[in-house]
This record gives sequence, structure tokens and C-alpha cells, in this order.
Amino acid sequence: MHLPTAETSNRMTSADQSLTDRGLNVTLTLRLLMHGKEVGSIIGKKGETIKRIREESSARIIISEGSCPERIITMTGSTDTVFRAFTMIVLKLEEDLATTSLNGLVASKPPVTLRLVIPASQCGSLIGKGGSKIKEIRESTGAQVQVAGDLLPNSTERAVTVSGTPEAIIECVRHICTIILESPPKGATIPYRPGLSMGTILLSNNQAYALQGHYALPHPDLTKLQQLSLHQLPFSPLSHASVVSGIEPSPKSTSQELLIPNDLIGCIIGRQGSKISEIRQMSGAQIKIGNQTEGSSERLVTITGSPLSLSLAQYLIGT
Repeated sequence: MHLPTAETSNRMTSADQSLTDRGLNVTLTLRLLMHGKEVGSIIGKKGETIKRIREESSARIIISEGSCPERIITMTGSTDTVFRAFTMIVLKLEEDLATTSLNGLVASKPPVTLRLVIPASQCGSLIGKGGSKIKEIRESTGAQVQVAGDLLPNSTERAVTVSGTPEAIIECVRHICTIILESPPKGATIPYRPGLSMGTILLSNNQAYALQGHYALPHPDLTKLQQLSLHQLPFSPLSHASVVSGIEPSPKSTSQELLIPNDLIGCIIGRQGSKISEIRQMSGAQIKIGNQTEGSSERLVTITGSPLSLSLAQYLIGT
């Protein structure tokens, strides 16, 4: 990986300056979802490439474990350091595509394609009313942008696919970063973890477990969110009784009403109702989505069940 060249430095400086000029030179976290082969290229022989990216960008970069086909690259730091790291990754992928083309494996060099992982509660701001914002980004940058309709498995995040020339992608992601910094996620977020299948959930003594076979393995994401719910959600304290799949021994049932933006309802319901069925099964709560009211940008969602089922359903919905 031959970085940084004068051209690379110019590309990075331009992107960095654009964000800084808008007063957004603050802490930013950017997550990329990549296939194992792509991640291998970013890591490089004996970790040399990722080491160079870390050193030259000064961003904190964490790569998820490699025991599954997909992996997450998480970049954290000031906007300029994260954008510098992101630009170096984009240019490395472009270099790989150029090498493949030279080897005669493809007739022409395909566009660089990346997938960002973004909390679903921020995707509405990215899409804009009637798709106006995402259309504007496509037209102004020349990049192709697609926001996935469904949540990533066992998470409250969605994949945003960006494709085009390196310059178009860099400019496009600059716009996306501006939007997500100006529109923080709402409520707790369950991050996507590739290859993770939660299955049946056991909640006991403020600890969440994923049941796998005959074992109950601690599940840090759900535990963290359960603890958050004790302090932030308007429910009575959770009992210390063990609960499997959200079914609580206590028959006590209450209701909670939520207002959900119309553009997020689709990802909560999922394809043919798959996501809402999964949330109902995991939480043990009854969930009713009200009809769309003319002139309203939100839908009423009513959750009924035990306090624990309500709490689990709410942060699985991602509010």
C-alpha cells in the first residue's frame, strides 16, 4: 500500500477541511461492514497496512473477530482522523480493484463499494422527507447510495451501501457524516455483530445471556441495554427472576405507547412482518402498530406485557 502520495494527501485534506469548516470537528465513530477478503487486504501482510493506517490517520481502529465471513471495522476519533483513515481504506480498495483488472480477471475496473453500519433511528434523517435528502446526496456527489429496508440481524442498525469512484464515495460519506453528527441516534442502540445469533434470551440479576445449546453465554450488548433501561426507560424496576424469551412469571401486564417516525416503521416490521414477529417472540410482548394518520409523520405503536417484556421490546425496536 503506497500511502500517502501527494494525490492521496490532497484527497484527504479536502475531505477533512469540508467537515471542519462546518464546525463538526468533533468525535466521530464510523463503522464499515466488510467481507473477510476485503478486511484481509486492509490488515495487510503481518498487519503492516492497518498499522500504517492507524499511525498516519491517528484514528482508533478496531476490527471484529474473524471467525465469520463478515467483519466490522470501527473507526473512532476526531472527524479529521476518522476521515483520513476512511480515505486510506477507500484508496486501498481501489488499488485492489486496479490490480485485479490488470491481472485480466475483469474486463473493466468496477466501482468501489462500501457498506456503512448506521443506527436505524438516524436513517430517517439520511433519507429525508420523501427521499429528498438521499436524492440530493446522490445528485451532488455522483455516488450510488442505498439504505437497506431491513435491520441487520439481531440489531437496531441498518446497512447503507455506497458505490462509485473514490472521490464520489469520499464526498458522499462526508455528507452522511454531517447528517449523523447533526442527528444523534434516539435511545439505546444494539450494534450489529456479524455471525451472532441470539436465539433464546435469558435475563437474570441485571445480566443478559444468549442460550446456545446447553449453555447460557453472557451477552454484553443486551446486558448493557438492560442496565440502560433501568435508568432511562419509564418502567418499574426489573425483577430478579429469571426470564426465558421474555416470559415473566408475574402475570402483571401494563402498556406503553411509542410514536415512531413513518420512515422507520418499515424496518421495524421487516419483510413480510419478519422483524416485528421476531421482536414479539424475543420480548414476549404484544405489539400493535396503528394506522397512518393523514398529515402525521409518526405512527402510534402500543406495547403490552410485563414490565420486563416492555423494556426488552422497546430497546429491540431501537427507540
